[in-house]
Amino acid sequence: MKPEILYGINPVHEALKAGRRQVETVFVTPGRPASRIQEILHLAQGNAIEIRQVQPGILSQLAENTNHQGIAARVSPFPVLSLDEILSSPSDARGRHFLLLLDSLTDPQNLGALIRTGFCAGVDGVVLPKDRSVSPTPTVSRASAGALEHIRIARVVNMVNTIETLKKKSGIWVAGLDKDANQTIYDIDWMVPIAIVVGSEGRGIRELVRSHCDMMATIPQAVPFNSLNASVAGALVMYEVFRQRSRRNHE
Repeated sequence: MKPEILYGINPVHEALKAGRRQVETVFVTPGRPASRIQEILHLAQGNAIEIRQVQPGILSQLAENTNHQGIAARVSPFPVLSLDEILSSPSDARGRHFLLLLDSLTDPQNLGALIRTGFCAGVDGVVLPKDRSVSPTPTVSRASAGALEHIRIARVVNMVNTIETLKKKSGIWVAGLDKDANQTIYDIDWMVPIAIVVGSEGRGIRELVRSHCDMMATIPQAVPFNSLNASVAGALVMYEVFRQRSRRNHE
């Protein structure tokens, strides 16, 4: 498969730390590097990775982005997993799955933000449709501050079939976010194995996907304003799951 160019300090640093991609070459602009870049170069040298100095303009061309912070790397494609691989090892100490299902999300910035929050909140993995959905690209890695390099992602052909598999074979409850739901995220007991569905930026969760969710939840608002951005809504519910589980784990 065609190599990718990761760019930015966090994505390159986290890719080297995670060790999930093959890193072929690290590109750096001339001059005295910042301490974070020096750390990246030290990691690259320790792993016998080629380091090449290139001018900022060349680095911008390689990254197809000027916001590269003076560092980039040619790496193997992101290691997408199967659904079974994600289900094989729940991260929760009690063996409860915690998944994030993204239904037709198309904005790489939103995907990056959700991945960053999901990684911090202890999500086992993220499930994306193969069609009509953003991919785990270098732009997403940059938007996630490098969290993409650590989180597990599966891409599936059919989200509805995936939901049914999660429910029937793995005993996972599926909850969707909907501003018109009759219960809030604070009314739900999130201690069960759970998969949270976040819809697309414009339409939300598709009706067919919605009809296969076990429950729908809303995020309360102080004023009747437009509903929250997808990444913000997803972050709030993921941290409510994290809050409940953290509290009860210590009771």
